[in-house]
Amino acid sequence: MPEPALLASALLFGLAGSTHCIGMCGGIAGSLAMSGGERVLRFQLAYNLGRLFSYALAGALIGQLGQLFTQTAELTLILRSVAALIMVVMGLYIAGWWQGAAYLERAGGVVWRRLQPFTHTLLPADTLPKALLLGALWGWLPCGLVYTTLLWAGTVSNNSLTSASLMLVFGAGTLPALLTSALLARQLKQLLQRSGVRQGAGLLVILFGLATLPWTGLLHPH
Repeated sequence: MPEPALLASALLFGLAGSTHCIGMCGGIAGSLAMSGGERVLRFQLAYNLGRLFSYALAGALIGQLGQLFTQTAELTLILRSVAALIMVVMGLYIAGWWQGAAYLERAGGVVWRRLQPFTHTLLPADTLPKALLLGALWGWLPCGLVYTTLLWAGTVSNNSLTSASLMLVFGAGTLPALLTSALLARQLKQLLQRSGVRQGAGLLVILFGLATLPWTGLLHPH
């Protein structure tokens, strides 16, 4: 079971990064709302359920990869430090102060180019199964925020269940923005894209990362 602080961090990433999610996936959510007619909420839930499944699967895979490495005290300290620095990078990305996380989007494009053709067969997503599958595919859309969170989830744990749980909670943090984007897209986007809101959210993530940096261990490793 992940530590409460890790779960809180994952939720914070999702909530704070909602402005980026609206830009990346808001249009998809809106098109699903139009396809769903009177069943807008059902289609939104199906799409996001598929998206969260992909996040959890990616978390499980990177956690499984971490299990291949033997955890020593020194390696644990290094990974915790890397995880804290990744949080700082995410905060800078969310606030719009540094777009370093965007480089991960280019790397993720390799996977996305193989999956994207399948999305065309699901459009228009006029049935719930199509919306579910489309969401599962779109969960692999190149996104610096998602990929950075995935790296963070992999560095704070070498357990596939923990990493999957963290990615699932991160995805849950993005739900409020995306579930309402179809109905309140303009108002919500204007709010989340205000520089003060974005910078405040980014600064909060940066401070959280700095607070979790194992300063004592770095200064006195032995």
